[in-house]
Amino acid sequence: MKLRSEWLELNVGDAKAQGYFCSPSAAKEPLPGVLVIQEVWGVDEHIQDVIERFARAGYAALAPDLFSHGGKPAALSPERVEDVKAFLDTVPQSAWFDAAQRAPALAALPEARRKSLEETMALLLTRDRPWDKYVATLRAAQAKLTEGPSQGRKVGAVGFCMGGALALRLACVDPELGAAVVFYGGAPPHEQLAGIQCPVLGLYAEIDPNITGAVPALAEAMKQQGKRFEHYIYSGAPHAFFNDTRGNYRPTASRDAWARTLTFFAAHLG
Repeated sequence: MKLRSEWLELNVGDAKAQGYFCSPSAAKEPLPGVLVIQEVWGVDEHIQDVIERFARAGYAALAPDLFSHGGKPAALSPERVEDVKAFLDTVPQSAWFDAAQRAPALAALPEARRKSLEETMALLLTRDRPWDKYVATLRAAQAKLTEGPSQGRKVGAVGFCMGGALALRLACVDPELGAAVVFYGGAPPHEQLAGIQCPVLGLYAEIDPNITGAVPALAEAMKQQGKRFEHYIYSGAPHAFFNDTRGNYRPTASRDAWARTLTFFAAHLG
């Protein structure tokens, strides 16, 4: 299938951001849209590949680069993010959000690389994220779809890790969202769930206690508030099992989750 792909400019209030767009080049009519929401690594090779998979499935797909809002910092350039990935592959995953655990491995590196890694990890791995700015960028991306290639059609959102958390946060504030799929993303404060109008699908990993451990409470809160929420937990799968560029990739869980996602969007986006 021939695809049309390009980087688009997004208007987010008075600021600009970028987004990677892809759709079937032979499509003549408006298509249902999918917002693909990045992991902490940004709109990297994997997210661009996912965008293209959705385009091959007949969607107009757009991945806003959440780090580009107002101009991307040099510390988040693709080259530096890839270097962080390579470094983190050398330490236990428990060290990713624990600076003390990372310290010995960093101390063994040349000073220039150590400083570069520390600067980039401070932005990538922070727990104090600008959620409101991210959501504003997502809503600008949704408007780009609904005013253009998805005019008159529904738009859904799917996110991975940080992006999974954002897919749910977007659903909380956007009554026009057609459906949301959460890949191993954390839940927002439960009082925010009242704003959800669309069906939600959650896809979680068994070996991911920080995220999956909170799913029963999320499911109960969604039930109590009358929200449509179905979820699946993949036995033996670790966090980020869908990312086929990383060591946690699990093809069986990934294959099933992809099929469920396409079925869910086909049912709710039309």
